[in-house]
Amino acid sequence: MSGKPRLIYLDGRGRMESTRWLLAAAGVEFEEVYLETREQYEKLIKDGDLMFQQVPLVEMDGMKLVQTRAIMSYIAGKYNLYGKDLKERALIDMYVEGVTDLMLMILMFPFSPPEAKEKNLDSLKDRAINRYFPAFEKVLKQHGQDFLVGNKMSWADVQLIEAILAVEEKIPAVLSGFPQLQAFKKRMSNVPTIKKFLQPGSPRKPPPDERYVATVKRVFKI
Repeated sequence: MSGKPRLIYLDGRGRMESTRWLLAAAGVEFEEVYLETREQYEKLIKDGDLMFQQVPLVEMDGMKLVQTRAIMSYIAGKYNLYGKDLKERALIDMYVEGVTDLMLMILMFPFSPPEAKEKNLDSLKDRAINRYFPAFEKVLKQHGQDFLVGNKMSWADVQLIEAILAVEEKIPAVLSGFPQLQAFKKRMSNVPTIKKFLQPGSPRKPPPDERYVATVKRVFKI
């Protein structure tokens, strides 16, 4: 295992998309292997590649990394996106965990039964507008810098811009009451590595569709 990081997952966002975002923000090229069948997934387990029998799996630096949090903290640390000291790292961790809570709602939304989609969308809107986005709006205003921690882009900033864009796909006007987040979105979208990732043809995945949902159910038997 050498050269570019190798990402093993499905051909869709899911739990790997945040890793794609973080590597792209760091300017790191990566390769992907897509699981399409149950047999491919079972082979990874049989070969001992999945410690907890779960993907995402990222192969890099001679390691086979599983568990999203471990994967991303390693990438953030390696590519100087994890703060300059323990205090900054604690803040980054806190902000990342908050964004992750919101992202979990987005992650599960495509698997909602039809009769629950409207209710779940209302719940996502309520959490975004009344819990998570106000918190980050306050952080940016009080911190008075372009980024959430220190004055340098970190893992937390990358997670937040990913979440903002994902929520906007479902609720286009969600940032209307958050001027700090509007400005943050504009700044982050113009960071060269992120701007490149947002262009057509990049490794960024489109919103989950019925094909992706069917593939998840087929591979993982859910």
